[in-house]
Amino acid sequence: MKILVLESSGNIKGSSNMLADEFIRGAEENGHEVTIYNVIRKNIKPCLGCGHCGMSGNCILQDDYDNELKPLILNTDMIVFVMPVYYYNWPAPLKACIDRFYSFTVELTSMHKKTAFLSVAWDDTDTVFNVPEAYYKQICNYMQFTDCGIVLGKGCGTPSMTRNSIYPQKAYELGKSI
Repeated sequence: MKILVLESSGNIKGSSNMLADEFIRGAEENGHEVTIYNVIRKNIKPCLGCGHCGMSGNCILQDDYDNELKPLILNTDMIVFVMPVYYYNWPAPLKACIDRFYSFTVELTSMHKKTAFLSVAWDDTDTVFNVPEAYYKQICNYMQFTDCGIVLGKGCGTPSMTRNSIYPQKAYELGKSI
């Protein structure tokens, strides 16, 4: 299976990418082909909502999305969304990528992609992931994606906090289960 890991942290050695690395290790041990794409390092503009694409055409914007990311998404079996929580929600660069699904919603929903969600937050309260998790589940429902698992790392504000938690192992086990 081809797996696309969408990372969205500016901290390459940070906690969310640590979970991604462990997920990838597990998935590759099972023979899956993994591609990492860090959206924060790319020129990806937000959807204008202009309707030019008609949900199944070319986007009017010219950036790394149509040139790089869209072909990766279309040629993969699974998308893994990886993110740190920013003010109890998704980082803007990753949200922009999802909003750009609009230009190929018709095609993408018919592909029934598999997905997973890996996220970390400094906060360790029971409510820290309410909005990010609900949004992920709604996107899966709307886009007809099959959720293969979620790892939500509470209290993972620094790499050392994350390294000493149960979450890297959970991410590895999720990758291994794919």
